[in-house]
Amino acid sequence: MPPIDWLGRVDFDTTYAMQEAEVAAIRAGDSPGRIFLLEHEPVFTIGRTRDQSSLLLREHLPAPLREINRGGQATWHGPGQLVGYLVLDLHRYGGDLHRYLRFLEQMLIDLLATWDIAATQREGLTGVWVEDRKIASIGVGVRHWISMHGFGLNICGALDGFNSIVPCGINGVTMTCVERECGQAMTVEKAAQAAATLFRQNLGLLRSAESPKA
Repeated sequence: MPPIDWLGRVDFDTTYAMQEAEVAAIRAGDSPGRIFLLEHEPVFTIGRTRDQSSLLLREHLPAPLREINRGGQATWHGPGQLVGYLVLDLHRYGGDLHRYLRFLEQMLIDLLATWDIAATQREGLTGVWVEDRKIASIGVGVRHWISMHGFGLNICGALDGFNSIVPCGINGVTMTCVERECGQAMTVEKAAQAAATLFRQNLGLLRSAESPKA
């Protein structure tokens, strides 16, 4: 089982460097992988794509923008959001990227169920939803079959950062958070503790004898 670290509130560039270092350690055979749970200072990220139309106010964004090695369009991270970065050797976890993404979605659905929030997947869209409202975004990068990045689950506070973009490139989407849906106060650290427990209990289910083809 890879270690799970709660980092508190930290800037994006620091955690990106931590992920890169962990990828190198996995490739060298010095690490079983690691899961980082954290809360970011405000930042926008977008995958490396020619189509950046999801950045509505690219020249006037209220926080830094980072182009990173994941799939997908623009998203926002900031206070009140639980971010999970899973740096894992997918050879050890089934070698199936589609299955891995569905696993992340199901972990978040199970986490939300602990607060009596009925969340679901949506056909053809990556992420987690409560009815027609999006509560979690998922974006993964894979290099040498080692995963980077992961998910952003909205827990509490303002979601104003999403107003400067088309979240994940989905026009007309309404973003929501745990506090709005369950009607009770919640902290990111409390959510991180619950998420860590679920990952410890269930990450082994992702293991498979199959390995990705070279």
